[in-house]
Amino acid sequence: MSPTDPEPGAVARAADILLSGGLVVFPTDTLYGLAADPRHAGGVARVYHAKGRSTSHALPLIAGDVAQVEALAKALPAATRRLAGRFWPGPLTLIIDAAATMVSRVHGGTGRVAVRVPDQAVARALALRLGFPVVATSANRSGSSASRHAEVAAAALEGDVDLVLDSGPTPGGEPSTIVDARGETPTLIRAGAIPFSLVLEAL
Repeated sequence: MSPTDPEPGAVARAADILLSGGLVVFPTDTLYGLAADPRHAGGVARVYHAKGRSTSHALPLIAGDVAQVEALAKALPAATRRLAGRFWPGPLTLIIDAAATMVSRVHGGTGRVAVRVPDQAVARALALRLGFPVVATSANRSGSSASRHAEVAAAALEGDVDLVLDSGPTPGGEPSTIVDARGETPTLIRAGAIPFSLVLEAL
């Protein structure tokens, strides 16, 4: 599959699998990720099982566009909205107060979730086809390295994945920068591809 021109039939099949509680390996801006429907309790449980990950760790989300994030959030503060307008699509993850439309295990019961709109066409297309942001955690067992190659990611999660969207090697590179801009002063949660100084300048 082309990384810039997703094949609609394959994306539709992947979205149907997510809706039924399945798991899909898909490309992101850096490495291959593992997708699930955050509204499906069984699908979310399968993510934790597949990764061997503690349920105390929240799961990040990828959205197809800003409208999906607005629908997901209780409200988007002005600073969050401004950063989204400046850096999306791209490697900036923002913390939002999530509405009660997803399984609480996704955010560990905190009501807060990390979300971004990626600069990767296949990832955006999957969320748009699902009609809701998708869980987007790295496609690997916890403690192991994630991969730029679909076949490696699929092999690492063998037996736990229902479909692989292969668009060739992903670029790799730094992870997204994570920022919480809900308060009076934005907080850097994780340094990444976008320098925090640029985030502050944008505000």
